[in-house]
Amino acid sequence: MMNWWKPLAAAALLLPALTQAAELPAGLENKRIALVRFISQGDFFQAYLAGVEAQAEALGLELQVFDARQDAARQRDMLDQAILQGFDGILLQHGFTDSIKDKAAEAVDAGIKVVAFDVDAENEAIPQIQQSDAELARLALEQAVADQGEQFDVGYVYVSGFPPLERRDAVFSEYKQTYPGIREVARFGTVNNPIANSVADQAAAVLRANPTISVILAPFDEFAKGAKIALEEAGLAQDVKIYSADISTADIQAMREPGSPWVATAGTNPAVMGEVSVRALAMLLAGENPGRQVLVPPTLITQQLLNEQDIQNMEQLGQKLPAFAHAEVANPEWMRLPKR
Repeated sequence: MMNWWKPLAAAALLLPALTQAAELPAGLENKRIALVRFISQGDFFQAYLAGVEAQAEALGLELQVFDARQDAARQRDMLDQAILQGFDGILLQHGFTDSIKDKAAEAVDAGIKVVAFDVDAENEAIPQIQQSDAELARLALEQAVADQGEQFDVGYVYVSGFPPLERRDAVFSEYKQTYPGIREVARFGTVNNPIANSVADQAAAVLRANPTISVILAPFDEFAKGAKIALEEAGLAQDVKIYSADISTADIQAMREPGSPWVATAGTNPAVMGEVSVRALAMLLAGENPGRQVLVPPTLITQQLLNEQDIQNMEQLGQKLPAFAHAEVANPEWMRLPKR
């Protein structure tokens, strides 16, 4: 089978590599790290994993992946396994705070270095690796207002309990106060597999019940894919526009399809997010502090930009928007980046 997701990581691999002559700190020798992830389905998470794997390889870290497949109890058990197996470092990816915070604290108490991506372990010793979720939401909403004006009815795709979605939701709440003409007339969403198809089923019913909807806000690209399916099946692609967060090669292709209702998204490079997560963990293993929060700034990507620049995939997106291809965070002088 083709490794179709590899182009998603390519945009993280465009800049010249730092010299490989840099000597790694002694704290990184023969270290084993575990990625304990809650969500694995979708282009974003495939690309994120590719970034984790590439950065771990560049640093000579032995990586093992534990995949909970959206099962909170299973993620908790896998975190427990990683602790018992004596990994030197653990990277937590998504999940629910209540499911993992005590086990994460147990790992820290055992001397294991821990970082968390898009899940809050509520522990001052655990750096939080984040896309700037507030900025992601703000960029998408600003574009919606620029395109649609200050009055429109919104169908909002949302699932509570996920820190990145909750941070994005907080910005949407602010916008509804700033622009009273933006009316949320329906709220729906699910992370049941397959996410896009499950959301499409919900969106179809919502659209039938709420014919005034002209905007769907979908602050996660799998949600946007589901909304797109529903709009096209209902023949509403010209009447209702989608504004989202996150980006992948598949998303780019979906946005560029003739007549696509998906007109804008705000995102970071998920492969870069994976690299930054491992870099922060490597800094902890080396006795350095990456900071309590490590933020990677997002970029607004519109359908118009993709079409005008003829951008087909993430690699080309990184070429046309260099800031998208690399994040200069958690990157001390000794850090070895993947081969560019």
